[in-house]
Formats: sequence, structure tokens, C-alpha cells
Amino acid sequence: MIVTASSKRTIRCVGAIVHDSIGRLLLVRRANPPGEGMWSIPGGRVEPGEADETAVTRELAEETGLSVTVGRLVGHVERPAPNGVFLIFDYECQVTSGVLRAGDDASDVAWVDGATLDTLPTTDGLVEALSAWNCLPRT
Repeated sequence: MIVTASSKRTIRCVGAIVHDSIGRLLLVRRANPPGEGMWSIPGGRVEPGEADETAVTRELAEETGLSVTVGRLVGHVERPAPNGVFLIFDYECQVTSGVLRAGDDASDVAWVDGATLDTLPTTDGLVEALSAWNCLPRT
């Protein structure tokens, strides 16, 4: 946690942008607030002293059952948090192993193409950020 000069609590988070071999995007349906019931990319809070790469790897395993190699930082966004702000750093990732399943903070998990993404209730700003970063599903 970082405390800024304005006393606004900043909570560092990470997200994973993962595409499969045919260009579909990995999404999870959030099981808990914030965003409960909404679809988003997998991710969560960075623990104290934890590197972003470690946090991305941990969150992916917990939420999806997949192991990944973490790649480049794609971008970052700020989202409202109770009494502060979530500062979320999103990384491109490649699946290395595992069996896809919903776990931990996810009530469902899926590989989605562009047409499916258009029908899902997604977290605020997700589609806009992915579009700006050229990371929407490629199918």
C-alpha cells in the first residue's frame, strides 16, 4: 500500500492479459466485490514485498488453475477503491501449463472471442483499455 500526499490510499494491483493460440482472451467472472458478477481479466492485489511478476503468476494460478510466463507491461489503469484507488498494472502473459478452472475469487472462467466479449457484462473500462492497448480478442 502506498499513501500519497493527498492521503488517498493507493492499492497496487496486477492483471493478466492472456490470449490462447487462436486469439481468444482469458476472462474471469468476479465472485466478490468489487465487480462481483462482472467479467474481467484475471488479477488482484500485490502483497507487501511481492514483485508484480510474482503477483501475476500467483493470481493466475489461484483464479484460473493456469501457470504462465509473465511478459511485458501492457498498460495501467486506476479504478476507485473503498477510501482510495486501485492502481492496476496489466501484463501480457503466455500459458505454460495447467487445466482451466474457476477458483479463488472467480465464479467462472472462459476463453472468449470478440463476439462473446460484446455480450458479457464487463468491469468498468475493461473493453476501452484493452482496445486502446490493442489487446482485444483476435477472433
